[in-house]
Amino acid sequence: MRVQRLGERGLIRRIRHTIGSEGPGVRVGIGDDAAVLEPTPGAWLLVTTDLVIEDVHFRRRSAGPADIGWKAMAVNLSDIAAMGGTPRFAVVALACPEKTEVEEVDLFYAGLTSAAAPHGVRVVGGDTSASPTGWIANVTLLGEKTGPLRLRSDARPGDLIAVVGTLGRSAAGLAVLEAEERPDLPQDVLADVTQAHLRPVARVSEGTWLGTANGVHALIDLSDGLATDVGHIAEESGVTARVELARLPVAPSTRAVATALGLDPVELAATGGEDYELLFTADRSAIETLTAGLKSATGAAVTVIGEIAPGTPGVQFLDAAGKSVDVGQGFEHFHG
Repeated sequence: MRVQRLGERGLIRRIRHTIGSEGPGVRVGIGDDAAVLEPTPGAWLLVTTDLVIEDVHFRRRSAGPADIGWKAMAVNLSDIAAMGGTPRFAVVALACPEKTEVEEVDLFYAGLTSAAAPHGVRVVGGDTSASPTGWIANVTLLGEKTGPLRLRSDARPGDLIAVVGTLGRSAAGLAVLEAEERPDLPQDVLADVTQAHLRPVARVSEGTWLGTANGVHALIDLSDGLATDVGHIAEESGVTARVELARLPVAPSTRAVATALGLDPVELAATGGEDYELLFTADRSAIETLTAGLKSATGAAVTVIGEIAPGTPGVQFLDAAGKSVDVGQGFEHFHG
């Protein structure tokens, strides 16, 4: 059955039945003009929102409805993680063509709630609409943070720059999905990179841990690519970020795909985007303790990739000889 036959009210009833909205902190969920929520006393309220749009953030030939729903939630979870916070409540707006099958909408919400469930996030409202072209989904996510905030503007000269996890898998996955012929690589390698692109996993536990750890200063998620996102820290903090390309933690699967497709694995890692890993700056004296502590708490690896220096705000990428090189730029909307 298509959504035009079910109608908006019928679709909302179906969504409400599918996902529910009961849970801690929810006084009134889906079904009224607004949700009524109970924030934790003494906590900062965090708010983020992200759009995912067909043919901008995903293509229907490679991303199914459940993938779209998953990604719509995951990109917002990553923003809360980048603030060192705990995600709690979400409202979801979905626009899709009238001829969309109702079962596709079911799959969208199944993917979305699957991404949210491990973090205790409740969907408490939203909106639906017909779209004259493709799918458009917008999630607004509310989170909380106790203790000091971790902002892009908090980097200090002398800090080390570190990355949680590996880089380049999402860009490699997109390259595989867009290739005319899939590269002749083991299935586990192809699955690793395509899953990283279609269903990224937000570093929520890692962000929460870093949000309370001593010695951590600035924190950001790598959504638009390392080159762009470390640039945000440099600009907001008024410092120079020096990044050593040879130290980037390029995923082995990224290197395999790059070799098969004739791409530069370091370029994929530095500019590809949508890794949704975390990047932070920290006191030089604290980095060993932070690395060991995060590994013990979450299992995640930390790699130091550079340092913060005084100077003109911006990013310097250095090759193995210490020479400044241009690696290009990550993703940016409205960039001609």
